[in-house]
Amino acid sequence: LKVRVVRSSPPSSQFKATFQESYQVYKRYQMVIHKDPPDKPTINQVRLVPVSFEDPQFKSSFNQSATLFAKYQMSVHKDTPSDCGENEFTRFLCDSPLEAEHTPNGPECGYGSFHQQYWLDGKIIAVGVIDILPYCVSSVYLYYDPDFSFLSLGVYSALR
Repeated sequence: LKVRVVRSSPPSSQFKATFQESYQVYKRYQMVIHKDPPDKPTINQVRLVPVSFEDPQFKSSFNQSATLFAKYQMSVHKDTPSDCGENEFTRFLCDSPLEAEHTPNGPECGYGSFHQQYWLDGKIIAVGVIDILPYCVSSVYLYYDPDFSFLSLGVYSALR
């Protein structure tokens, strides 16, 4: 047995060279030990969308996100339809005191509030509301389609 410490952030050349192999071990572990289905969302099915009605991706997915939020709130938290309408969704998860900011040494997406959308077959199945800040990422809220609860999307999102 040989154990190697490999720098992941910033990614070292060893990390980059072994990433796919490590990912395959992780995926097999998740399927065997945790009984994850092979079609569990992957990095290619996750979109980071700035919370801004000026952003075309945010605008085009707003209705689908708001509908999913209502479905989640009513199923998981037993809210009434009036408790989770579009206005409540916007107030709770779209209005943010953070201002978007792009700095030369910051992340490509910039700093601010984002919806991390999990897509499967052209449909949003979960949304992680996150704030990306200079020294941390803060998870604000996560909601998901209860029909996909078997995927443990909250756990997946937290680990991601």
